[in-house]
Formats: sequence, C-alpha cells, structure tokens
Amino acid sequence: MDLPLDLPITPMLAKASRELPPGEEGDWWFEPKWDGFRVLVLRDGDEVELASRNGRPLTRYFPEVLEPLKAALPDRAVVDGEIVVPTPDGLDFDLLGQRIHPAQSRVNMLAEQTPAEVVAFDVLAVGDESLIDLPFTERRPRLEAAIAPGAQVHLNQGTYDREVAHDWFVRFEGAGLDGVIGKPVASTYTPGKRGWVKVKHRRTADVVVAGYRLHKDGDGVGSLLLGIHDDDGRLHSVGVAASFKAADRRALLAELAPLVIDPSDDAAFAQHPWSEWMDPAAHADGRMPGSPSRWNGKKDLSFVPLRCERVAEVSYERVDHGRFRATSTFVRWRPDRDPESCRYDQLEVVPPVELAEVLGRT
Repeated sequence: MDLPLDLPITPMLAKASRELPPGEEGDWWFEPKWDGFRVLVLRDGDEVELASRNGRPLTRYFPEVLEPLKAALPDRAVVDGEIVVPTPDGLDFDLLGQRIHPAQSRVNMLAEQTPAEVVAFDVLAVGDESLIDLPFTERRPRLEAAIAPGAQVHLNQGTYDREVAHDWFVRFEGAGLDGVIGKPVASTYTPGKRGWVKVKHRRTADVVVAGYRLHKDGDGVGSLLLGIHDDDGRLHSVGVAASFKAADRRALLAELAPLVIDPSDDAAFAQHPWSEWMDPAAHADGRMPGSPSRWNGKKDLSFVPLRCERVAEVSYERVDHGRFRATSTFVRWRPDRDPESCRYDQLEVVPPVELAEVLGRT
C-alpha cells in the first residue's frame, strides 16, 4: 500500500482511570468506549486492509465490512476504530471472538449470520497527508469530513460536555459499551502511547494464562494462573482466576489440553517462564507461583504449565505489590491480544493514602 505513514503502525492507547480526567470545559473530548476489536483500517484504492492493535491482519475474518468501508472512506486513508457485532440485546463480544477461526467457510457463514460493523473515532492519514502530528481539535473535523457513515460504518459521537459524558457512562452500559474515553484536545496522535484516558465500569486487565491447578475434587480446572510482563519482558505471576462452575471447569480442562507442557520434556519445560518455581531462590527476584504458603506449609501449590499463548481478560479489585489483591474473575478470552502486550502499564494505579488520613488523624 502507498500511504503517507510508516507501516505497520500501533494505535494510540488509553490509561485506566476511576473517573473523568480533571480540567476545564473544552480541555477534553469524550467519546463512548466500544466493546470490540480495536482496528486500523487502511485503504489504498480498491485495496482495504484491517489490522489489529498488535499489527495482526484481521481482513479475512471480516469480509462483510470491506465494501461498506470502500463506500465510506476516501480513496486513500488510515482510520482508527473498533469492530463490533451489534445484536438486538446490545454488543456481543463472544460473537465477535468466534470470527477468529481458521476455516474460511465458517467465517463467511458468521459474516452473514452475525455481521460486524466498524465505528471510526480517529483518522491518521488522508490522501498524501499524514495527520498524526495534528492536534485532536484538527483531526476530528478531518475525520468527520472523511467518513460517509452507512449501515455498517459509523462515526463515533463525542462531546466536550462532562455531564453528557457522565450520562453516557451510566446509560450506555445497557447497550454493552465499556465506558467513556477522554482525549486531550491538544494531543497529537502518538502510536503505542497511553495518551488517552479510559473510564470503565470495572477494573479489568488482559493477562497471560500460563498454567492451571486442578480443582480439589480432581474434576476440571480449579484456577487459572495469570501473568503480566514487566518492562523487561519478564512474566510475573499476578494471581489466579477461580470460582468456575463445574461444567466450566471441565470445559476449560479440554480447551487447555493442547497447550499443556509435559514437565518430563526437559527442553520444552525449560522454556516456560516459571519453570524454576520449585527452587525457593527463584522467588527472591520476581513473582512466580509455587512459593511456600505462609498459611499452610503442606498445601500443594504445584501447577500444570501451559504454553503462554492465550490471553484472558479478568476483573480484579486492586493491585498490591504487583499482584491482584484477591482472586480475580475470568471475564472472557481475548483472541485479539498478543501475550507480549499484557504489561503492567495497563493497570490502574491506586493513589497511596497515608494511614493517618485513613484513621482520621492529623
């Protein structure tokens, strides 16, 4: 493709926040946050490509949006947006995930039965001009001029009004949306940087599933072992997701079976980031599962190692010392995410509070 950007390019990201960012009216632009697959749409004439946030091609999985995108976009353009699957009951992320399938016949069938749509919320290039160095206040009008909305391509709405944004945050959840995105109006488009703010209805994180432990009755998966990478790429254990129903425990056992590493295969097991969990010294410089329990020295903390290829979204209460405060809850699989992209910088950081303030002392 002949476009005025260095490709591939990583989309701009958002940092989690518990509330709308502070500022004067007009400092921030707020938009609904959609629950789908992030996508960069690249068009050069009759050629249209869809790229995930990690640069992976998505084009073959969503053939039904290609012609609508040609009708909606200029001949040459790069647009940032979200692929979603709307239903009468709201957005359905599970239906979206089913589209990532190796059989083209199944993809085509689902494209007809549960067609996807694209919501555009930023523009990176039009014609021969790169727009990433323009402030958002200039990019938004360019996006509005570039998009011709149709049945399957939409322009995301937005507002400077905080009351409206808060109303969206509350009401739009009933339609399956995640929350609200805040964009500084003076900001340029910085690929791969968390320059926006996302306010979601719960704390969630995308984590690597690196292993599991059997349920205490031996019938299925009792808990998933979760990991997040630090800035050096090292995978740290951040806790577990548990409390699965009996049927789900058995289903997980079957689903994860192809990823199980045989500990007797020394070469394969040595590649696992937590292969040294049985060595007490290995726990001194980092976080991995299997260290002795402070509460029950006889408790079996061994686990079944998995190839670190699956990403899950989990909900959690808070993070203390690099780990989830309590057992997290499995939300869904994230087939659109790379394990390497699951990093600590995605987590909401809770501001520290002095104990004296908690106790009401001065």
